[in-house]
Amino acid sequence: MVLMPSGDMPAAIVDINISLVNQLVTAQFPQWADLPIKPAEFDGGDNRTFRLGEDMSVRLPSAECYTEQVEKEHRWLPRLAPLLPLPIPVPLAMGVPANGFPWHWSVYRWLEGENASTEPIDDLHLFATTLARFLAALQQIDPAGGPPPGQHNFFRGGPLATYDTETRDAIATLHGKIDSDAATGVWEAALNAKWHGTPVWLH
Repeated sequence: MVLMPSGDMPAAIVDINISLVNQLVTAQFPQWADLPIKPAEFDGGDNRTFRLGEDMSVRLPSAECYTEQVEKEHRWLPRLAPLLPLPIPVPLAMGVPANGFPWHWSVYRWLEGENASTEPIDDLHLFATTLARFLAALQQIDPAGGPPPGQHNFFRGGPLATYDTETRDAIATLHGKIDSDAATGVWEAALNAKWHGTPVWLH
């Protein structure tokens, strides 16, 4: 069962499971109806992810506040993918609300990989430079027409003041467990920082 992540938002309960995914895929994309479905080993918070056969994945938003990501990803990821030095997920199909699931959802090409951690990385320098090249390439892509900060990405790239109250409340809650004065100083320095460059893509 999935709950909305914020206590001040109305709770939306959706049972996202293999049976639901099978119903959605069978009804809307019958060409894939016979493929096996299993939960992804490493799941996320914004979406519930399932393996569809060997080469695809199904991603369903876990709550209403994440639904705006679906259309955005379908529009922009195919445009960004050929301009980046590493593969990124590219949507293959967009599903529509049905079978009790109230939001649009996606089928993606499956990318092999594992969660990043230091243990399996043989060359940390190579890992860091590869990541840096990816981010540099991302920021060199023309952002014209791209999505500005907003509810769809929880205001990433926008003014940090959006989260001022939440951050100060967290610092107050942790008083005595962390250096509250130092944390407040870092936060206030961040609030006063300004981006003077041209707009860029960010993750």
